[in-house]
Amino acid sequence: MSAKEIFAEDAVLLGAFGVMMAVASAVESANRMKTGAARLLPRAILALNCLLATAAGTLAHAADCPGNPDALGTSRVLVVDPTEHPRVGTMQYGQTLPLKDHEVVLTFDDGPLPAKSNKVLAALAAQCVKATFFTIGKMATAYPDGVRKLREAGHTIGTHSESHPLSFNRMPVEQARQQINDGIAHTAAALGDPNAVAPFFRIPGLLRADGVEEYLASRGIMTWSADFPADDWRHITSAQVLHLALSRLEAKGKGILLLHDIQERTAAMLPTLLRELKSRGYHIVHVVPATPDRPKTATEPRDWLMHPDAAVASAWPAIPQFAFDQTAVLAAPDVINATHVLAAPQSELSAIGGRGRTVRIAHRFAADTVPLPPEPLWPRPAVGPVSLGADGLPAPDKTIFNLQGAEPRLTTGRNQHAQLDQHRDGATAERREAMASPAAPALRRRLPGSSPMLPGGLQRGRLAPG
Repeated sequence: MSAKEIFAEDAVLLGAFGVMMAVASAVESANRMKTGAARLLPRAILALNCLLATAAGTLAHAADCPGNPDALGTSRVLVVDPTEHPRVGTMQYGQTLPLKDHEVVLTFDDGPLPAKSNKVLAALAAQCVKATFFTIGKMATAYPDGVRKLREAGHTIGTHSESHPLSFNRMPVEQARQQINDGIAHTAAALGDPNAVAPFFRIPGLLRADGVEEYLASRGIMTWSADFPADDWRHITSAQVLHLALSRLEAKGKGILLLHDIQERTAAMLPTLLRELKSRGYHIVHVVPATPDRPKTATEPRDWLMHPDAAVASAWPAIPQFAFDQTAVLAAPDVINATHVLAAPQSELSAIGGRGRTVRIAHRFAADTVPLPPEPLWPRPAVGPVSLGADGLPAPDKTIFNLQGAEPRLTTGRNQHAQLDQHRDGATAERREAMASPAAPALRRRLPGSSPMLPGGLQRGRLAPG
């Protein structure tokens, strides 16, 4: 044991002795005065219990790491009541564990897997660190010795379902209950003691569902999420896992770290992570459930928030508050007669500039008159006089509707289509010859935008006989 640890142990013991003397003095005073005993004794006994607990923790810390005086260690034990706080972890919930700044809770999922989990246990033991493990029922059945090693090392053992299905968010509640119950039962069977399994549960993949959480709460089981992961289940290197764990912890300042003890990359980077936590001033907290013999740690509701003192920033900018010496009353604008610029003498007009143009405003009008709307500044189109006869507009001559050389009639063919039948007379032949002559373009121009239709046209069906 180092000189520093011996000095700390002596100081704690001396402090405990001083509190014991204070308790004895309080008891003697209460017996003499017969007043105030109800106030003095509980306070003194509470102070003694706290100091003795600190002394026990210090002595245990020294005894746990006799060969590593610079170990990270476990700074304190946090006792929680799952019935009061059924869900923790700010990745999904509004509350987390009541941690102080620079306090960390280490959690490991999916084990045990001896080839990897034993390396994790060795790294934690070298630094005297206690963690929380969420085991899978099938893994506990396959490797019961691995679960018992967790208990022997003093870690907290929670559960993580029977077979780790990534469908808790959509499976029927009855199936989720079976997964939860089987995982707990098989973990307890591997330990040989149902009381050794903590009422802590983490949903596989953090795929939460209201029905699952309600069932867990009804059984007095605390649902654990996390405050930040290290993504060690991804195909990344150990250095990347270490970087993610530290950078996300630095961003939060405290919280629950999610890791997996079945990953080789996690086992490889864990010793370095623990040394970095020590050098950066972080402290490990060991979480255990409350029992009749182990009361919960006293906390305040605000302690269960990640950053209770952080100010909530408003999404809208604050409205500035101005202080005025006096309130000025602005004069009402004058009503003016905005007639055309030529409607008033030039001497009575004033120029008002606005948006690159000048508007001329005429003189004011009397209070009992209403101004007429101004005339437009642009010229109006001139409309000439129209002289009509007694009968109105002249009717067109009926000869302009005559068709030359054809007497059209409508006939109905076999296909029920209306056909235009023209008599093949001399006039039609002459018109055909005219269309074939060099003067045909001029003839087509008689009907602008159209071409004359030759006999028969482009109609379907049989033409009626002439």
